[in-house]
Amino acid sequence: MPSNKSVSDAPIFQFTNCRILRSHQLQREDLWVREGKILNPEKLFFDEKGSADIQLDCKDSIIAPGFIDVQINGGFGVDFSLAADDVQSGISLVSQKILSHGVTSFCPTLVTSPPSVYHKVLPQISIRNGGPHGAGILGAHLEGPFISKEKKGAHPEHYLSTFESGAFQDLLATYRHLDCVRIVTLAPEMKRSSEVIQELTRRGICVSLGHSVANLSQAEEAVRHGATFITHLFNAMLPFHHRDPGIVGLLTSDQIPARRRVFYGMISDGIHTNPAALRIAHRAHPKGLVLVTDAIAGMGLAPGRHTLGQQVIEVDGLNTYIAGTKTLSGSVATMDSCVRHFLEATGCTVEMALEAASLHPAQLLGIEHRKGTLNYDTDADFLLLDNSLQVRATYIAGERVWSQDTFTI
Repeated sequence: MPSNKSVSDAPIFQFTNCRILRSHQLQREDLWVREGKILNPEKLFFDEKGSADIQLDCKDSIIAPGFIDVQINGGFGVDFSLAADDVQSGISLVSQKILSHGVTSFCPTLVTSPPSVYHKVLPQISIRNGGPHGAGILGAHLEGPFISKEKKGAHPEHYLSTFESGAFQDLLATYRHLDCVRIVTLAPEMKRSSEVIQELTRRGICVSLGHSVANLSQAEEAVRHGATFITHLFNAMLPFHHRDPGIVGLLTSDQIPARRRVFYGMISDGIHTNPAALRIAHRAHPKGLVLVTDAIAGMGLAPGRHTLGQQVIEVDGLNTYIAGTKTLSGSVATMDSCVRHFLEATGCTVEMALEAASLHPAQLLGIEHRKGTLNYDTDADFLLLDNSLQVRATYIAGERVWSQDTFTI
């Protein structure tokens, strides 16, 4: 039957023979797409008297929202924290390569660097939609330099900074450019951090707590001032203690303001967090868990020496260390492998594993009305996966931007 497209002449795509992740459940139904958005089939049928122009057999695939990585330092030989002459080409390479791992949007992350690096790199990071050119860019994540020396991890100590009398002006002098910034990781125990958190939050920038020796009360105060995220939970913070659980205690704190949710990132690569700790965090606060890769330039490359900002990193299998030490420094895990490990380690549902890499990061950034779900009228950024959660194909705005060589629909 021919379509009667009274609203738009754009073609209507119907994805059939699939299970869709919608409303926290995998549901056996079709997915309808037009002009890069997900359609409500009832409105299409009854209001427009329309039907599909193109039907696509998904071969019993799972259809899930595209993954969103809010902490990725680089990959495939590219380090976002190095002030190369053409930062944009490096970001473009990574954004193209991560499509095969299901990432449709991401936050390029810069580790602690001298101000000159921020001044050169940040103007070259442009927020943009995804497409055949690569995953969309949601804004930069600046991890440091306003962090604790005691928990600096792989961040170079001589570039760490504190907030002096100017507080927010100190931050502006360091970064200079905030237009493209989406997340800032800082240590909340630092003097004058509260006013910085408040000002960043007022500007719509997400504040994350990390690389910190904060106790629980300091972490709770930071949340009251607007902080909403924890950078790689358990890593680079005080270990959990029963008398003062530190930042980890935010997962079950009763001092979180009403209608406020604290999210926390986890590097589910089997290296950074023991599976038992992953299970503890997930069971304590499942709706706040956000999977991140924290990937470095060595992701996608052979083992050997690579970079992370100003540091030389030794990659040995999935282990990444500052050269000559046993200090962990980012990961070489891909997002799809993190989702699979999380599912296996926690025994959670497939739906929970997929939402930890899609819905939850979208909620953290306040973009769940556009991304992270397959709700009607949202962006048609989605993945086709097999039952073992291997990515078969990646779509952005309803257009296939990557697929396995052996998978056609």
